Amino acid sequence: MGNINPFHLAIPVNDLEKARTFYRDVLGCEEGRSSEHWVDFNFFGHQLVIHYKEASETKPAATNPVDGKDVPIPHFGVVLDWNVFQKFSDELESKQVSFVIEPYIRFEGQAGEQATMFFKDPSGNALEFKSFKNMDQLFAK
Repeated sequence: MGNINPFHLAIPVNDLEKARTFYRDVLGCEEGRSSEHWVDFNFFGHQLVIHYKEASETKPAATNPVDGKDVPIPHFGVVLDWNVFQKFSDELESKQVSFVIEPYIRFEGQAGEQATMFFKDPSGNALEFKSFKNMDQLFAK
């Protein structure tokens, strides 16, 4: 596949300033262009745009069972280097981020061994950050 280009993702947020603070100050994303209705960020080398959308009636969050845990769907995130994952999860804990699924290791000692964690932004958008012990196994079956 060659070099991978950055992806672009636009998500709704119901409080632009709370979301801006979360992505900038909690996750450490550099802020780019903005208007009174949207802000774009360098999301670990990718372009993430938060768009203000007034909160509407919410329906129960969808989940899928994985490893006996309720994985929120939809979700998005980034695959980090193995050593960066632990440091990042420690930083999130120190900033008192509330995890939906606390950091843990899946498939320990097996093909596809990975660290993963889930949490939500202030508007309820679910994020997953993960890391593979061996990045060559990212798409392993």
